[in-house]
Amino acid sequence: MTIELFTWNTPNGRKISVALEEMGLPYAVRPINIGKDEQFGEAFLKISPNNRIPAIVDPDGPGGQPISVFESGAILLYLGEKTGRFLPADLRQRVPVLEWLMFQMGGFGPMPGQFHHFLGVKDPQDQRYGLERYGKETNRLYGVMDRRLADREFFADELSVADFAILGWAWRHERHQVDLATYPNVKRWYETLMARPAVKRGFEVPLS
Repeated sequence: MTIELFTWNTPNGRKISVALEEMGLPYAVRPINIGKDEQFGEAFLKISPNNRIPAIVDPDGPGGQPISVFESGAILLYLGEKTGRFLPADLRQRVPVLEWLMFQMGGFGPMPGQFHHFLGVKDPQDQRYGLERYGKETNRLYGVMDRRLADREFFADELSVADFAILGWAWRHERHQVDLATYPNVKRWYETLMARPAVKRGFEVPLS
């Protein structure tokens, strides 16, 4: 049965389209135009109480009953559990997946997101502080990622939902004003993932 993906063309939205393509799950995109505040609509609120994209509705949820899931990290975990793919069953192997997924959700998303925000601030004095603060932290996080990938192909050794989560934001590295050549391990990882056919489809599917 077809999963409904309520989303928009953002890093968090692309995480889920990539995961759905990699997992081979049928889905239909339901655009939520955040530029027109559609995320505040009553119907969307019922499945995403925080008024944020993405969210999904799976008509074939646990026990064969429909389920809705909001928050991109929760969606990735749900899809991994549903398919048994990209989320190890073994707890020791699962821990690094959870660690790097939380790394993205708590840091490599909020920090470059703030950098994005201050790029649009018109007052140079207000902009200067935000770009310095969040630009420095964004680059620090790229450095953390580069060290992690120095001796492994993916963040949790095997390809996982953590990679899909991080990829959604690394996709915006140019907007972060980050040259991936500065972080060669991240660059290698990024190019490896972006060359995957399913990842390509996940980035090509219209979300807006």
